[in-house]
Amino acid sequence: MSVPQGVERPSRAGRRALGSALAALLVLGASGTAAAEPVTAAREKPVSHTIVPAPVKVTPRPGVTYALSGDTRIHTQPGSDEAERVGEYLAGVLRPSTGLRLPVAPGASGRGISLLLTGADPRVGREGYQLDVTKRGVVIRALTAAGLFAGVQTFRQLLPAKVESRTKQRGPWHATGVSVLDYPRYEHRGAMLDVARHFFSVDEVKRYIDQVARYKVNRLHLHLTDDQGWRLEIKSWPNLTAHGGSTEVGGGPGGYYTQDQYRDLVAYAASRHITVIPEIDLPGHTNAALSSYPELNCDGVAPPLYTGIEVGFSSLCIDKDITYEFVDDVLREVAALTPGDHIHIGGDEALKTTDPDYIKFMDKVLPLVGKHGKIASGWHEFVKATPDASAIPQFWGTKTVAEDMVAAAGRGNRIVLSPATKAYLDMKYDENTELGLKWAGYTDVEDAYDWNPGAFIQDLPESAVRGVEAPLWTETLTNSAELEFMAFPRLPAIAELGWSPWTTHDWAKFRERLAAHGPRWKAQGVNFHPSPQVPWK
Repeated sequence: MSVPQGVERPSRAGRRALGSALAALLVLGASGTAAAEPVTAAREKPVSHTIVPAPVKVTPRPGVTYALSGDTRIHTQPGSDEAERVGEYLAGVLRPSTGLRLPVAPGASGRGISLLLTGADPRVGREGYQLDVTKRGVVIRALTAAGLFAGVQTFRQLLPAKVESRTKQRGPWHATGVSVLDYPRYEHRGAMLDVARHFFSVDEVKRYIDQVARYKVNRLHLHLTDDQGWRLEIKSWPNLTAHGGSTEVGGGPGGYYTQDQYRDLVAYAASRHITVIPEIDLPGHTNAALSSYPELNCDGVAPPLYTGIEVGFSSLCIDKDITYEFVDDVLREVAALTPGDHIHIGGDEALKTTDPDYIKFMDKVLPLVGKHGKIASGWHEFVKATPDASAIPQFWGTKTVAEDMVAAAGRGNRIVLSPATKAYLDMKYDENTELGLKWAGYTDVEDAYDWNPGAFIQDLPESAVRGVEAPLWTETLTNSAELEFMAFPRLPAIAELGWSPWTTHDWAKFRERLAAHGPRWKAQGVNFHPSPQVPWK
């Protein structure tokens, strides 16, 4: 993506300290933080629920609540370890704030909380659920553990906001009586995190995983390599991280994940029913690799490490055999570490590579992805190499006319939509936003929410849309507090577009539902942006 020149930024250490201070102040509820209450907008007609993403069908039970108590138990589907793990996850959410024991054990009961893999409406599919909250108890039914996990995310939104606190709070703990039938609109509901421009620790990535999982995101796209840094250990090419991972934008220390740390991240995401999609950006955005190994350069001379934010100046050497030996080795190791079906091979902004060379490169690299048992994803530019129908193009353009996407769909490719004007979480909210960039324009919450993925690209049939993804690029972001400020409240907007049926789409109602999540984010210590477009509670 194109970015402005001459951005001046505080040191990474200074921004880390500032972010930590902001997060601490937020948890304490201090005034003057980034998440201070804005002037409340005129209130709309009250909505019937505050669930985000909006479910397919919600039937309130007026006057009915279920109260968590010292006797509450969590019952899980007998014989299902996966259901029991979802039960332990739910208990882990509720125990710190409520102080309740909430024992988890296989079984079924009309009382307490039951997580069952029987009796669900077939319409819920692989990721949907039914949720019933009565005075006697809570029952979540699904066909899979992923569906139970989605139901748990909805159930926690029916409890008081302070249930999200990690310290003990005073009750009572009443869940709103309701019946819910729910399942997703799209199979791919993604969040992308750029750990290459600035490096983020394992704990920081896990924190983001937990945050996006609450909104039924099921893909985490990790942008692992770029001009500024190579962030994943490749044992056959160790200098990629020893040298290529040693810096970042602004000249900070950078960092990288060992293969064991990456496996840990993948497993952690899987425990939240999120599949990790690793991205190795090729053939451009490769300065960190070129600087690490001179032989990957056409002239055999390694360029210096790069700490700026310009794009389009680097390329692997298309005509050298060692280029493809390098790519083969990298893809082999990444595939072995990644249980998911997809590897993202980038392909964007290869401005130093001619179209014939680009196509030649992709013609050699795309089969390598398949050789290692994976399906290729790539930024939308890679469709000019006409990958086979299994490949997943990711559209990041700024226009609604995209003939190349329509042509790709005609060949059988299904598209993930990440239009920069709508879904890029690093775009500034408005002219007063200190963080982020603005090359694609300003994107406030209504901009992020008010578009239809099924009708966004002219002449692209909805059947060709695989889903949506919200990328968060980090040229200007250095810590969790800054990630959160840019992601929230816009990520829940994109998540709703990916999950909820278009029949539920209503900006006035969404902003009311979203407003109820402000207190939840405060309880969780999330450093959200208090957009004046939302009437925060």
